[in-house]
Amino acid sequence: MAQKAREGWEAMLATLVAERGDALLRHAYVLCGNPDDAADLVQAGLVATFGRLRNGFAIEKAEAYVRRAITSAYIDRGRRATRWRATAHLHLTPELVDAPDTVTDRRLDLKAELDGLSPRERACVVLRYYGDQKVDDIAADLGISPGAVKRYLSDGLAKLAASLSDGPALTEPRRGHA
Repeated sequence: MAQKAREGWEAMLATLVAERGDALLRHAYVLCGNPDDAADLVQAGLVATFGRLRNGFAIEKAEAYVRRAITSAYIDRGRRATRWRATAHLHLTPELVDAPDTVTDRRLDLKAELDGLSPRERACVVLRYYGDQKVDDIAADLGISPGAVKRYLSDGLAKLAASLSDGPALTEPRRGHA
């Protein structure tokens, strides 16, 4: 019986990686912005999902579990990095090279600005606009309320708009707030 269960989840894992591995890798890359870290996140998601014997669900369910595990692993890494930066005394900044192409410039600008968002803000923005998920689905994936998702989206988009605008950022006071 245990042998059959192992063969079932191994076949599911092989099928998932063969059919949806590239999509999972792209999902992880958009979250973290680094191909090596994206591969690590996919691996962590697969281990978290298939680390225990799992059997009896369809490939779509398996992919959803892995995507959620990838997102959770990304947020956990962000928390650890935030704690480390709070105690670190030295910061290394990578050398930036000017790209000749404006499209590449914009892509690098967007990547740099995504890097500046908190892990939750980035996860919400990526899941909403890259993953094309609804607010309620994002809330369920991240285990937070829809209101919190809306707040993270609002804060993240405001930061992106302010930093990526060509001119000075226009800010309006929010109604009902001082």
